[in-house]
Amino acid sequence: MRAFEYTSPTTRDQAIGLLAPAWGQAEVLAGGTDLLALMKDDVVQPKRLVNIKEISDLHGIAVNAQGLRIGALTTLGDLADNVNVVKNYPALAEAVNEAASPQIRNMATLGGNLCQRPRCWYFRNGFGLLPKNESGKDLVAEGDNRYHAILGNDGPAKFISPSTIVPALIAYGATIRLVGPNGRRELPLEKFFVDPRTENDREHDLRSNEIVTDVVIPHAGTLKAAHYEIRQKEAFDWPLAVAAVGLKMNGSAVQSARVILGSVAPIPWRSPEAEQVLAGKTVSEAVAKSAADAALQNAKPLSHNAYKVQLARVAVRRAILKAAGGSA
Repeated sequence: MRAFEYTSPTTRDQAIGLLAPAWGQAEVLAGGTDLLALMKDDVVQPKRLVNIKEISDLHGIAVNAQGLRIGALTTLGDLADNVNVVKNYPALAEAVNEAASPQIRNMATLGGNLCQRPRCWYFRNGFGLLPKNESGKDLVAEGDNRYHAILGNDGPAKFISPSTIVPALIAYGATIRLVGPNGRRELPLEKFFVDPRTENDREHDLRSNEIVTDVVIPHAGTLKAAHYEIRQKEAFDWPLAVAAVGLKMNGSAVQSARVILGSVAPIPWRSPEAEQVLAGKTVSEAVAKSAADAALQNAKPLSHNAYKVQLARVAVRRAILKAAGGSA
């Protein structure tokens, strides 16, 4: 690991002042479960680490008028065990409980999970976010892409968005808050993830001198939500496909729906096609299947990952049935 300067501010303003106006100079250290691995593998080489764990107001979970406020430094373990989360946001509790291992959940933070870098093995081996060979050919398209994107892969980015809890958060309508030298920003969580077009871009709408402060989830009310993921083994493993569904009901019919796929695209993939199929319908096996088919109708698998199309289709169908209270 390369030498670096270590700082430990106790306020947001101090932390922002220690960050840099461009990527590559400084990185935020929270739980460290992703950043330290990237540094050890020499994928990133920050000259300064800004430890934010001493900033007290970035911790904690509380209910307020807007809903459930979760501090960015809340660990995944604390989030999964929170009584309010378990009772009112069960799909999120399930998603968090399935993320990583107990040891990692006790260290990893919510903010860090949202900001983690892609698990693409080309990126993790130092070939860059949008890896190309010396002749300019796309390494992912030309190489081993069995775990890469099947949706949203028309551009140069073919990695998959790595967070397995984000689809559930989006299904509940979560927003994310950030703070930087120009003040505070708040945006829908689904807008926080972007599709990079150049090697100098990042996959988040996060500036190099900003920090994530908290996530707010609206009061769930009568929203029906579910999370479903498919992976090779039941023990800790990266999923091959994730689906999260949020259904707002009008009696037995779906008034509106959110259908979000994970592990299939460079960003958490919201499917308006599936949502349109569900709107106004009573959920049945046939309706869930039609919605799942619609969600994957535009899939464009790469040379080695066509199998993911059917897995994602199954995940969507089962998440819809699970959210509606039927058998998955």
